[in-house]
Amino acid sequence: MTDTAPDAAPRATTFTTRAPATGAPLAEHPVCGPEEVAGAVARARQAQEEWAVLPAARRRERLLRWKRVLARELGTVARTVAEETGKPAGDAELEVVLTLEHLGWAARNADPVLRRRRVRTGLFTVHQRASLVHRPLGVVGVIGPWNYPCYTPMGSIGYALAAGNAVVLKPSELTPGTALLLAALFDEAVPAHAGLFTAVTGAAATGEALARSGVDKLAFTGSPGTARKVMAVCAETLTPFLAECGGKDAVIVTADADLDAAADAIVWGAFGNAGQTCAGVERVYAVREIHEALCERVVRRAGALRPGSGGDAHYGPMTLPGQLETVARHVTEAVSSGARTLLGGPESVRAPYVAPVVLTGAPADSAAMTEETFGPVVAVDAVADVDEAVARANDSRYALGAAVFCGSRRTGAA
Repeated sequence: MTDTAPDAAPRATTFTTRAPATGAPLAEHPVCGPEEVAGAVARARQAQEEWAVLPAARRRERLLRWKRVLARELGTVARTVAEETGKPAGDAELEVVLTLEHLGWAARNADPVLRRRRVRTGLFTVHQRASLVHRPLGVVGVIGPWNYPCYTPMGSIGYALAAGNAVVLKPSELTPGTALLLAALFDEAVPAHAGLFTAVTGAAATGEALARSGVDKLAFTGSPGTARKVMAVCAETLTPFLAECGGKDAVIVTADADLDAAADAIVWGAFGNAGQTCAGVERVYAVREIHEALCERVVRRAGALRPGSGGDAHYGPMTLPGQLETVARHVTEAVSSGARTLLGGPESVRAPYVAPVVLTGAPADSAAMTEETFGPVVAVDAVADVDEAVARANDSRYALGAAVFCGSRRTGAA
């Protein structure tokens, strides 16, 4: 008998998406390999040549036509977003509305922002005239996230198209249906520009194929770990790379702030979309004299939130099952290190949902205070004064966003 090496396993050609709340199958989608990705990029490059030379007014008209088609199909797009992410229907509809605003602004403002304009010359060209002229890059690759599969990618897609580029979108493998629907509605609205905007679906290998495909720029939204891998590939190919990799946003509340307004914003920012928002609120620093009153307001509001997907639900399940482990670890470690739970606790993590958790007194070096939790957990800590609040808010490797609630603009700006 002769030993032989087993044949390599054949590459999967499709994958199944599932409803986050139930695990029920939603749809089958193709796994795009290097050949399919290269073909999409080649078609995009060909379509971009004609798109780039169109007058800005004609590009604007076509993009606004796409916006009208998306608005007409708002219900269909929102249902797809809700099915794939698990978020409540109202949240999905809001995401699509904000997507339309993205697209409309890009379409209307590309020409004023990018039009040719005179610029001053330097000392050695004082007798010459100079103008600043923007030229399209060519084909822009976009790797989108699963938490806002419509709104976040449009922050790259709409602006790239408005500037005269083509776009190839690789969505998360959890939310491919949303991307394919966006591309299909673009083709319906602008049939003369087939291939200009398209989506390629699959998991990490598809994203790597896009990074190696020769796109002229790559925009990525996702975790720092994945960003490092994509960045390494872009470094090999010298592809310009733009990444947004999460946040650990802080809110500062001063003694003269409107505590009801602050509590409303904190609860919305921390628990909306089940906390699965890169610009969501995860840390709050309140001056000591109002800390208890603020905590009472936050706990009362957060305790009234209801899970689910219907019209009366406030938050949905965790879209990424593996994120449950991160949330549980952050809460458990914080409590074991001395944090107090004002609402919920380790028992709040019950797949596929996580009930709102409000902590206080978590150690400054704990994961709950330093790492992105990306779940419905907020830590509300007391500080001596605004200076301490600012210092602690800045003590983070994340720098995505922050907010200040105070009694006057002067205090907030200071």
